[in-house]
Amino acid sequence: MRRRGETEHVVLAMTGASGLPYALRLLDCLIAANCRVSLIASKAAHAVAALELDDPFPARHDALAAELGGRFGATEGQVTGFARQDWTAPFASGSNPPDAMVVCPCTTGTLGAIANGLSDSLIERTADVCLKERRDLVIVPREAPLTAIALAQMTRLAELGAVILPPSPAFYHRPRTIQDLIDFTVARILDQIDVPHELHARWGERDGG
Repeated sequence: MRRRGETEHVVLAMTGASGLPYALRLLDCLIAANCRVSLIASKAAHAVAALELDDPFPARHDALAAELGGRFGATEGQVTGFARQDWTAPFASGSNPPDAMVVCPCTTGTLGAIANGLSDSLIERTADVCLKERRDLVIVPREAPLTAIALAQMTRLAELGAVILPPSPAFYHRPRTIQDLIDFTVARILDQIDVPHELHARWGERDGG
């Protein structure tokens, strides 16, 4: 994808795959890096949140943005929520694309819809905008094992310029907690969209731990 300097506006889309702790940690880091974040959560993401998180997602998109933004210390207006069918969202048009979009976690259904240009929801439409405007698009699929269909769709998206980044933690940094494993994947996502972080020591570096 074509780089346009410092990343300022990131669309974070959450779908119904398992792995919402990755998304929340990513949101925390984006806020800390002073990025402006637009949140989109699918209906299935709300259902998964009730299973994976201590607190369920608020039903309204604006309440969700306020709750999560407040949890991570966002400044006023830094985090904005959008309904999955809000076609008036600025980034639904190529005339006002975000600097980057991350779909985390991403279901294989959403992945397939994006790969085939269906654009039936704001998540899919925004991904399509990022592809056609050459903006960073990172897909974080959380599924195993992968079918030949899913692999073919991932290959298609990679050929179009998207980054396919499954949550595959390494162990050379000696993780001690689940949070360490989450941070490793989130660090890889942040690297792909040019957002600085210090989540862990990189390969060949020592963290003194």
